[in-house]
Amino acid sequence: MQSLQWYLKPMQAEKMWEVSTGKGIKVAIIDTGVDASSPSLKGRVLPGKDVSGAPGDENEPDNGHGTTMAELIAGSGRGGSLKGLAPDAKIIPFRTSLESVKGADTEKDHVGEAIRAAADSDAQIINMSMGGAPHPDVKRAVEYATKKGKLLLASTGNDAKDGNHLNYPAAYPEVAAVAGIRQDGKVGDYSTHGEQTTLSGPGDKIPAWCDGKLQGYCIKSGTSSATAIASASAALIWSKHPKWTSNQVLRVLMETGDHHDNPSTYIGHGAVRPRLNLLENKGDPGDPDISPLTGERTLHTKPDKPKSQSKDSAKGDAPDKVKVADSQSGDGNGWVLPAVGIAAGIVILAGCGFAVVRLRRN
Repeated sequence: MQSLQWYLKPMQAEKMWEVSTGKGIKVAIIDTGVDASSPSLKGRVLPGKDVSGAPGDENEPDNGHGTTMAELIAGSGRGGSLKGLAPDAKIIPFRTSLESVKGADTEKDHVGEAIRAAADSDAQIINMSMGGAPHPDVKRAVEYATKKGKLLLASTGNDAKDGNHLNYPAAYPEVAAVAGIRQDGKVGDYSTHGEQTTLSGPGDKIPAWCDGKLQGYCIKSGTSSATAIASASAALIWSKHPKWTSNQVLRVLMETGDHHDNPSTYIGHGAVRPRLNLLENKGDPGDPDISPLTGERTLHTKPDKPKSQSKDSAKGDAPDKVKVADSQSGDGNGWVLPAVGIAAGIVILAGCGFAVVRLRRN
C-alpha cells in the first residue's frame, strides 16, 4: 500500500523519520472505532472509550473508517498495510454516535461526550475526521478540550459540490479545520471551503479499508484522510519539541504551510509541511498560551480580555480566523508528482472518506 501513498515521497517522510517518528505522542481518534488487530496497528492502540451505545466497544468498527485514520497516523506498514506518517505515535480510540456506526444511539448526541473523554485522556492531539451540524454540547466540549491544552483538528467536509455547508466541529474557532488537496497541490473538488479553513493535507486517492472486515483496501478521496495526515504532521513536530504547547505546534504548522503568506478559503495556510520544521528548523512557535486561530489566551488563562472576532460573528456560526484570498491551490512546492498507477482490482471511490455526525441543529 505504501506505493500508493503518493504523499510520502514529496513530504520527504523517510528523511523526517530520521529526526522524528512521533514517539511519545498520543493521538485520540474520535470516529467509528479502531480495530487494534489490524496488522498495521498491533501494539499501537491504547485503551479508549465507546460512547456510541452500539454493541461492542471502541475496538469494533463497522466500516473501517476509524481504523484507516489510525493507520494513516501511526501505521507500521507491516504486511503491505498502510504506513503512518508518525509511525511511533500511539492511538487512543473513541467510538461515538456516527451514522455509520450500526446500532449507535443517534437519538442522543455523544460527540461532545467523546471529545470530553479524549480531553481527559493522555492524548495531546484529537483527530476528528467527521462533521455535522452545530450542537451546544459539542461546542462546550471543544472549549473544554482547548483549555486542557489539546490540539484539535477536524475535517472541513466533502460537500463542496453539494451546498458547501459548514461542518462542525471544524467550524468552531478553537479547531483547526483541514481541507483536502490533490497531488498537484490544488484543492479537491469535494473539499468544503470557507473562512474556517486552517490547513490542508493530502486527501485525494488515498488507500483506505473498504469496510470493517479489513479484507482489502480501496482508493478513496476526502478530507478525512487529509485531517489524519495533518494530525500525524503535528505528532512529528510535537515529538521533536515535547515542551511545546498545542498553540505552538499549530502555529508552526500554519507558518510552514505552502500558502502561509496568502491564506485561502480553499486550503487555508496551505498543505502541511512538517519537514520544514524537522529538517530546516523553520517556523516560530511564538507565545505558548495564545491560540494562533483566535489570538486569545487559551492556556494559563488570566482575567478576561476583549474577545477577537469569532466564527459566530464572521459568517453565521463560522469564524473569520484569518483574512483569506480565494486561491484554490498552493504553490505546489513539493507536491506535484507523476500520476500513481492504481493496482488492478482496487475499487476507486471518489469523494468518500468523511464520517457524518448526526447532530441536531440549535
